[in-house]
Amino acid sequence: MDKQIRINSEIQELHIEDVCVQIVSGGTPNASREEYYGGEIPWLRTQEVDFCEINDTAIKITQAGLESSSAKWIPKNCVIVAMYGATAAKVAINKIPLTTNQACCNLIINPQKALYKYVYYWLSHEYVSLKGLGQGSQNNINQQVIRKYPIMLPPLEVQREIVRILDNFTELTAELTAELTAELTARRKQYEYYRDKLLTFDAQSATILTDRQTDRQTDRQTGRQTDSADQAD
Repeated sequence: MDKQIRINSEIQELHIEDVCVQIVSGGTPNASREEYYGGEIPWLRTQEVDFCEINDTAIKITQAGLESSSAKWIPKNCVIVAMYGATAAKVAINKIPLTTNQACCNLIINPQKALYKYVYYWLSHEYVSLKGLGQGSQNNINQQVIRKYPIMLPPLEVQREIVRILDNFTELTAELTAELTAELTARRKQYEYYRDKLLTFDAQSATILTDRQTDRQTDRQTGRQTDSADQAD
């Protein structure tokens, strides 16, 4: 209990900007200029920001594209916050140096004040609250909202322990998800195998009727019986 009180007494309530060396956004090269795209420079869009680690980007730009726009390089291990659209307020961490579009708010964390992973987990936890500060039909947020968003900051050693625990849970969740996905895939294949076996017949085999097939056959039989009765009369 005494340890808990001591830790709580050392927690600071700051703003996101207080734990950053720099906060920058990006830019988009002119989409009509083919020479700006298809290069080797990773260029991140907000639809790829989804509580994840970014190891690659779907689109690459050229040096000419970089120089023609407001896009700029950011170092790896930034916390990237989506500002616009369906992914507004979602976060990611870039594990490679890359560039981004203007809808990404890129937090370059000061390692002497905060662990980037702690900031990432904090903003993940605050997703609903941060998104609630958005405006317009898509709840867009802006860089100023992110700069002034509060963060509860314990000492670095406490941050490390929190990150260690959450990393373990994240890894365990990923393993369980992979196992469940594999099991569901196996069960679906098993279902498809037996479905095909049960519903594949040759001309000599007996037919296993589905309910709809049974209804149609009953209708045909009823019709034949009615015709026979009419002929007998």
